[in-house]
Amino acid sequence: MKRILGCLFISLNLIGVTAWAQQQPPGAAVPGEYLIKFKASSGGAAIAQNKLMGKASLKGSFPGLGILQVSMKGDANEKINVEALKNDPDVEYIEPNFLLEKSEVAPNGPVERLSYEQLVSTNAASTDPSTYAQSSANTGVAAAWVEMTALSQVSDKVIVAVVDTGLDKYHDVFKPYGSGGTGALWVNEAEANGIPGVDDDQNGFVDDINGWNFINNTGNFLDDDDHGTHVAGIVVGAGQNIFARPLQESKVLVMPLKFLGAGGSGSTSNAIRAIYYAVNNGARVINNSWGGASYSRALHDAITYAYDRRVLVVSAAGNYASNNDMQPMYPSSYDVPSNLSVASTTRFDDLSSFSNYGAHSVHVGSPGEYIESTVPGNKTMKMSGTSMAAPFVAGMAGLAFREAPSLSGYQMKQLIMQSADQNNYLNGLVSTSARIDARYLIETSKQMVSMTSDQPSYKPSYLSERAPAAESGGAAGCGLVKAVTRQGPGSGNGGGSTAGVVIGLLLAPLALWQALRLRDPKNKRRYERFKMNSEIRVTVGDRELIGAVNTISEGGLSFNTDQALEKGGIVTMRIQSPDGHEVIEVQGQVVWSEKNQAYGVQFANAKQGTLAMIRDWTSGLIKT
Repeated sequence: MKRILGCLFISLNLIGVTAWAQQQPPGAAVPGEYLIKFKASSGGAAIAQNKLMGKASLKGSFPGLGILQVSMKGDANEKINVEALKNDPDVEYIEPNFLLEKSEVAPNGPVERLSYEQLVSTNAASTDPSTYAQSSANTGVAAAWVEMTALSQVSDKVIVAVVDTGLDKYHDVFKPYGSGGTGALWVNEAEANGIPGVDDDQNGFVDDINGWNFINNTGNFLDDDDHGTHVAGIVVGAGQNIFARPLQESKVLVMPLKFLGAGGSGSTSNAIRAIYYAVNNGARVINNSWGGASYSRALHDAITYAYDRRVLVVSAAGNYASNNDMQPMYPSSYDVPSNLSVASTTRFDDLSSFSNYGAHSVHVGSPGEYIESTVPGNKTMKMSGTSMAAPFVAGMAGLAFREAPSLSGYQMKQLIMQSADQNNYLNGLVSTSARIDARYLIETSKQMVSMTSDQPSYKPSYLSERAPAAESGGAAGCGLVKAVTRQGPGSGNGGGSTAGVVIGLLLAPLALWQALRLRDPKNKRRYERFKMNSEIRVTVGDRELIGAVNTISEGGLSFNTDQALEKGGIVTMRIQSPDGHEVIEVQGQVVWSEKNQAYGVQFANAKQGTLAMIRDWTSGLIKT
């Protein structure tokens, strides 16, 4: 009942203002087009061409991914040919070239497009340079600006790829810094200073000076929809008030990659090309404010390609008010460890009525309602959707990468989740039960400047090889900043110490200790307790004790160690997950159980993300 009432409340926020997007039916695809991958053992390109002869014509290929784009349009034997290729022992998979759509909520009525002069005269947004004016949600953005390291050189700027409908590069906000803009537009220096009509950097794209249009295969990525320019304005706006004048120099660079056309629809093949381009040309963050209901193994491979090269992928959860745990939305629902799924929240931090959610597969909330941002024609406009929520996270991630450039995309995802602001309105709706906290993200990232880049090994478990998300538990990285120990199943290491790279958690001082009340064993426990056999490292002053966890719950844990601890003392613990793949760090207060002859620690102010991780761990453990 509580869940239903919550939905009724947040739905009332938007009645008469916005309309939910209509979900594209699964299977919607480019007519007659398919993506096919041959097995590595098949014998190479020549064999592939022989296999396709008489069945399909080659439209394109994806170097490095081993994927071919083929067409059977107009072929009366299309279904027969597809089945023949599907059953060919040399074919790894063949799938339709699915259509994808932007994740923007359509307004019910006209939306005003404002010039800068109109914006100022109507007070539509603050022009105070010390104020964040694109959303009134309490995300601490302006406070984060004060914490950021100043620019010293162009190399300080992190590239955020905006895979979308393109960009109006002539908008004031995106003009060069010396010409009144922010200088946020990415520049491919080799092409900008090279010979026109020549692929100067030999990356396969001629004159890709600022980005690329994958629909027309040209360097002209003009936005014919508004969406991409609006998204890019949110990315840049994470670092400054884009309505203030004069504009400041941007601390991030936007790489516009157009694959969605007018109306906001595009093909999976072009999305893959854009992702591949972004990774190969230096993007640290890729923003995907789009998606579809159809699972694509080829797109899964592309997101994995980004992960393998330590890139953070930020994906909009979707705008169908549905549960992604039950009805996945792609690319948001891919379980790639550096893929961060973002829901939309209101200015009051509850879930937007249109936003998709998922206790396992959606990771964090972000403001996505009535976001004022740039649109073509040097105008601004309000838009709503998870399309608007995702780029705020992507922009803040780019700024956090400046402070901690050595972090992998996986580590940045965990940092964003751990530093997010817990909110009861989001309990059970996103895995962290939290909305992004810009200030805390920047504060914690600054303390990780010397952190070693690390991430767990990942081998895709394709949809045909696993249970649906609702059954599998959707372990798409729910939890908090965690370190990967170099032992345990699947780690690629047969043993060794758990003292590998451990990301520091809870770096900000805790202002309040909430010691949990010891409970009478006759009474019902507040938290269910589970048996667990994992290593624990306890830091007490300058000592580090090694012990073994006996039991764990959301309220605390019990463990054995050979050395004595002081009852009531505060300790920092690094706890290894049951499978040995993850480590979390948390603080707590020591207690002693005479009955069990074991130490216990009651968690002190554990963040909701920490509890989400523990819930994830205990889902397969035995209750005590």
